[in-house]
Amino acid sequence: MELQINGLNKRYGAVHAVRDFTLRLEPGILGLLGPNGAGKSTLMRMLATVTRPSSGTIRFNGSDVAKSPDELRRTLGYLPQDFGIYPHLSAIEFLEYIGALKGIGRRALRARIATLLESLNLAHAGSRPLGGFSGGMRQRVGIAQALLNDPRLLIVDEPTAGLDPEERVRFRALLRDMAGERIIIFSTHICSDVESLATRVAIVDHGMLLADEHPLKLVSGCASLEDAYLQIVTGARPAA
Repeated sequence: MELQINGLNKRYGAVHAVRDFTLRLEPGILGLLGPNGAGKSTLMRMLATVTRPSSGTIRFNGSDVAKSPDELRRTLGYLPQDFGIYPHLSAIEFLEYIGALKGIGRRALRARIATLLESLNLAHAGSRPLGGFSGGMRQRVGIAQALLNDPRLLIVDEPTAGLDPEERVRFRALLRDMAGERIIIFSTHICSDVESLATRVAIVDHGMLLADEHPLKLVSGCASLEDAYLQIVTGARPAA
């Protein structure tokens, strides 16, 4: 399994959100680090086939995603940063609706929902309306919908936002258990999440890929991954 990103660009008028981005991914966990406005979410929307690139290519197992998006979509799990819910539906009803859209059979879907709700500490709240959920609980429902089809490619944008420390540990363990035969891409501002999970780290700023290394290589010579990240981002920016 391979995801190949080659010369990817995205422009919104005069704004160059992603610039000549090239990266090749195999199974493992890629942590995307970058400041707000760095282009991480735009990159992830293109990989998730939500937004079309201005130029460049994305290939999944050799197939051009722009020309044949369905192959990727069948095996894609995606949690956007601005994930929305239907407040009057229960968590189970919402996940049943998303699962039906993904074409998952009813019996398999029920079993999958029960497993995910248990894994994400939501089993006790499955029948409650989503409108009464806390921000962290809604985020966990978002994670559950991304995992419904047991995806081979999982893209999650700021997945631990709104989670308390215990929930973050639970989510880290879930991703770690899934990583063996999947490509997982997640963005975050929390360096400790990247250090504990990622097999590779990509640092992005102004839409450009500044570094792509194993976390230990990035930290070499620095006190922490956060220090390495700040040095790379600051060093790549032009002087004011």
